[in-house]
Amino acid sequence: MRQIYICTDTITGLYSALHDAWLENRDGDAGIELRGKIQQQLFCQYRTVVETDQKARRLERMIKRFLGYNAYWDIYHALLSDDCEKGTEVFRTIQEARNIPDSRKIMEHLGNPDVAKVFAMSRSVANEAHMYEEFVRFRELENGILFSEISPKAQILTCIGDHFSDRFPLEDWMIYDKVHKVFLIHRKNEKWMLVWGEMPDGGKADRVSDQEKNYAKLWQVFFTSISIKERENPDCQRNHLPFRFRPEMTEFSDGASGAKAD
Repeated sequence: MRQIYICTDTITGLYSALHDAWLENRDGDAGIELRGKIQQQLFCQYRTVVETDQKARRLERMIKRFLGYNAYWDIYHALLSDDCEKGTEVFRTIQEARNIPDSRKIMEHLGNPDVAKVFAMSRSVANEAHMYEEFVRFRELENGILFSEISPKAQILTCIGDHFSDRFPLEDWMIYDKVHKVFLIHRKNEKWMLVWGEMPDGGKADRVSDQEKNYAKLWQVFFTSISIKERENPDCQRNHLPFRFRPEMTEFSDGASGAKAD
């Protein structure tokens, strides 16, 4: 009977599920389902995974040792995607690595549909993270904290943490992922961290400093003034800046006189 391992949609949860699936079914057919997104199948046995950091670290070491660091990062990024089948696809990819002469070249084996899917998910997450490095807009709150809200498809906060830490090492800032309800928090001169289970204080998050109001207005005026109406190209604009990124951007906020949809 096919084993289905149930876990939370986190790196620790997915690594723990992969660890158990590999330990018990490396030569068999197994699947990994996300808690709250389970699609019941016939002739399957479901088991909830006990998620631990120890299992996650063990699985991580195994991937790095036998598949190499490049494959590890592809797998890591793939597991951050919004695809419900990502755990099963990664498990099958690890299984497939045993069937090729050099397991470290598994991500070059794109003729295999599972490997190709993991590769595609990894690139999608990396591309979205890269775009958010450009499109995140902070606003200074009255308490001096820089605050931003984003709505990504994938769980990309860990992918952009180092980027903004390098840019603002002496600032207190936070980015809130509204889709996955996670905070990326940075205190000046410290390492960034993730915080789950908290919600932004609506009152404080909306109270920006007077200086922020002035700079936001200046940015919106600049954004409008550099536009040349006769040379507008809506299709090109959408390719470089899709609609889904715009709601949290200052230049497309309600106060921007020229921030209209294409």
